[in-house]
Amino acid sequence: MSRQQRSMLTLALITALLGTALILPGLIGAEDAFFPIAVVKKNFAPAEKTGQAASYATGDDGDLQKGVAWPNPRFTDNGNGTVTDNLTGLIWLKNANCIKTHYPGFDNDDTAGDGMVTWQHALDFVAGINAGAYPQCGAGFTDWRLSNINELHSLVHYGFSDPALPNTMGTGQWAEGNPFSGVQSSYYWSSTTLADFTSLAWLVDLNNGYVFSALGTYSYHVWCVRGGP
Repeated sequence: MSRQQRSMLTLALITALLGTALILPGLIGAEDAFFPIAVVKKNFAPAEKTGQAASYATGDDGDLQKGVAWPNPRFTDNGNGTVTDNLTGLIWLKNANCIKTHYPGFDNDDTAGDGMVTWQHALDFVAGINAGAYPQCGAGFTDWRLSNINELHSLVHYGFSDPALPNTMGTGQWAEGNPFSGVQSSYYWSSTTLADFTSLAWLVDLNNGYVFSALGTYSYHVWCVRGGP
């Protein structure tokens, strides 16, 4: 047998052994194989219920009511100017329009003093809270942030409108059981920008839960959050 033939035979044997190694794990156990096959388990964050209970057609959201059930009570008033969402673990400032309530002089955007500011000024205000400049909106904490779009939208209850937020009792109108103050049935900034147009940021309309984007130079409301998973 020539050297070339011996080399080809050796290569064929190696190839055969490698091929066997790929199928042996299921027969003799992965520990005996040349290349153990790892099984990757993916973990997904479960989506919560929307809150819609009324059904208008078979198979719609109100009919199926799929998703993670909300805890009861949904919110806990911590008695210190903050409210904990027992579904997400996020801690919200109890006053959802603290600029207007306590620091209207900060707001010189569009209609001065109404609490609606540009996106950058929203970020600036939260930074000022953490720096101690606006203590009446900090509840004694210095780790507040402008919520991202998922955090902000997690508050929405699609069974209510004006505002589209859950109550704590689970029955009646939202206003009967809400733990918050100053909530506006209007637009609130998130800290999240658009990937393809970073001059725009995402917002949530708390009148009906609508999510949309707007230029950062527009003026909308600010609601601070801290903590969470």
